[in-house]
Parts: sequence; structure tokens; C-alpha cells
Amino acid sequence: MKRTTLLLVSFCALIVSCKKTPLEVTSTEKRGLTTKDQEVKLFANSDEQFRGSVASPFKGNPPQNWLSRPASQFRLLNYAFGESGTGEVYVSRSQGSVLDNVNRWRKQFALPDLTAQEIAALPTETMLGSQAVFIEAQGRYASGMGKEPVDGFALAGMVAKVGDDIITIKMVGLVDEVEREKENLHSYAKSLQSAE
Repeated sequence: MKRTTLLLVSFCALIVSCKKTPLEVTSTEKRGLTTKDQEVKLFANSDEQFRGSVASPFKGNPPQNWLSRPASQFRLLNYAFGESGTGEVYVSRSQGSVLDNVNRWRKQFALPDLTAQEIAALPTETMLGSQAVFIEAQGRYASGMGKEPVDGFALAGMVAKVGDDIITIKMVGLVDEVEREKENLHSYAKSLQSAE
């Protein structure tokens, strides 16, 4: 009985293996195109890497040591810097006024609000064809969003009214890393322009 079963299985295997495979196969299934179907672009910028067809309204020339990161709803351009891995720089479109945004950043370092006259006395930088106020802060940084406050942090940033918008560039990180990158921040602000 075992021998008969073995012979029968061997015969079936032989018949199946003798079947000819067609040289041409036609498929009727379809699928949509994905990003895998596009050609790889060398040296793609952060918009091309992470946003797909939705471009940032701004572009600039970041220094080589800033790492492009994915943009988000609130970070139109986004970068990381520094050996510690904690430094970040981002460009945003904000609500409120220049005064509101400067004082919001100061509150993150538990600093008192500035008056409109005190803000008018801050250094300025040309950004996107407008005068941006330059602001700095140091100490215990409480960014919010459920994150624990951290000591030894610094902020360097710019806030400008550009047309009807408030545009900001915010750099935060360890004090020494922010200090080393301030010159790059000023150069980047000067390079920032409309992408349209």
C-alpha cells in the first residue's frame, strides 16, 4: 500500500513538472503610481524629500552643517544642528503681532514681557524684505507641548511682519551650540526668500 501511494505521488509530480511554462504572461491587475515609481533625485532639498507636491512658500541657503528635517504644518522649513542633537532651527508663519511673538518666546525662558518701546530698541535684521527684530534668551527652556523644561538652553531668533503675515526664524539648543551658530542664523535670514 505504501509503495503504491509513493508511486502515485511520484507520477503526479512528474506530470506537473513536465507542464510547459508560457514565455509570455499577461496581467490584468492595475495599481496606482507611488513615490517608488519616480526617478531618484540626487541632492533633493527638504521640500522634495518630505513634502511631495506641496512646496514651502520660502526657500533659503542653510549652512552645510544644518540637517534638513521634515517640514510640518507649523514648520515651513525645518533643520537640526549641533553635536548634542538638541539644536533646531525652523521658519514659521505665526499669529498675533511681533510683540506677541517676542514675548511668547521670552515666556518660554521665564523672562518678563517687553514693551513695544523695548522691542523697538532691539537689533534688527533684514529678512524677506522687511525689518525683523533679533531676540536672544538663555536659561531654563520650557517649550511646552508636554515636554519637560531643560536647563542650559539658548534662543536666537527673528520676528518680522511681512505683508499681512508674521514670519519667524527660531533657533534653540544648548547655549554654546547656539552661540556658535548665530552667524549662520544671520546669513540664513538674509538668504531667505519667497519660493514663488
